[in-house]
Amino acid sequence: MMMMISEGARWAWLGGAYLILMANIAASETVGSPQVPAMFVFGDSLVDNGNNNYLSSLAKANYYPYGCDFNGGPSGRFTNGRTIVDMLGALLGLPYLPAFANPTTVGNRILGGVNYASAAGGILDETGQNFGQRFSLSQQVVNFETNLDELRRMMSGANLTQYLAKSVAILVFGSNDYINNYLLPTSSYSSYTPRDYANLLLNRYARQIVALHSVGLRKFLLAGIGPLGCIPNQRASGRAPPGRCVDSVNQMLGSFNEGLKSLVDQLNARYQGAIFLYGNTYAAFGDILNNPATYGFKVIDTACCGIGRNQGQITCLPFAVPCANRNDYLFWDAFHPTEAANAILAWRAYLGPPNDCYPINLQRMALL
Repeated sequence: MMMMISEGARWAWLGGAYLILMANIAASETVGSPQVPAMFVFGDSLVDNGNNNYLSSLAKANYYPYGCDFNGGPSGRFTNGRTIVDMLGALLGLPYLPAFANPTTVGNRILGGVNYASAAGGILDETGQNFGQRFSLSQQVVNFETNLDELRRMMSGANLTQYLAKSVAILVFGSNDYINNYLLPTSSYSSYTPRDYANLLLNRYARQIVALHSVGLRKFLLAGIGPLGCIPNQRASGRAPPGRCVDSVNQMLGSFNEGLKSLVDQLNARYQGAIFLYGNTYAAFGDILNNPATYGFKVIDTACCGIGRNQGQITCLPFAVPCANRNDYLFWDAFHPTEAANAILAWRAYLGPPNDCYPINLQRMALL
């Protein structure tokens, strides 16, 4: 007789597996031999690993307490330790990626992939302009093409074609297009309905994804937007009762996330020989919010560092003293998850069922 395992029990087991994963990653930058030639990361502060260090931007994380648990200290990552793409890279057997804007990211250093992500960057070029310089999605694609020119000089045509086809592109966009655009009182898109705004974002997004496909990339993971109404910044806005998420913000994200999953279906049908995945960040993060103890979290509504109501107004101030028990916290600052949360999200994208990563998980895609 087949024994049925409840969803909670299944993820309780995965929570234990995650602790083993953390121990493995702590011992090394990688877990096993490389499964793909390279990983190219496009996105915002959730996955920025130091690009904004080299830009004239207010959105920087190259100071303590950021990186207090990262080997080497503050690096420009907007968390206490590693980001989700650091974890995914380790699972794929790859070392930490170099940041595109770092002047030393040249030559052989780009062969294992490059991180183009930029804090405050969005799908729309104007998103995040209140923070100063940032690489928007379109600029990140241009930056990738700069590296592609360099790769062409380093590899023959056939080798480059195979290299790009086997490599993985991870895109993490959309959060800033809401937090630092649509939800701002000064937004030029305030007259748009949530559905119209989501359609605008998805149309712009699709153009750049197709552009990346046209130059040779064939394996894509497109991350959905998490429940922004539950981040400390939004909880502190006064638009929801104490202890509650801002439901109106979470609801408006449905159009984008549902549309992104539909876009994945369209792209998979249109481009034979390529594979596009939808990372269901909203569901994965929502499961942690609904079952925090299952994952070892004790605090889900307050940031580990920050100021203001619910410690949710801003990012961490320089040299602020963060909470001591960081693995108990879901959120590191007003906007970003802790390293412990990033590890769980990475684990679910890499090994999870279709509800976490659709239509297959990252591990299966890497093997194709």
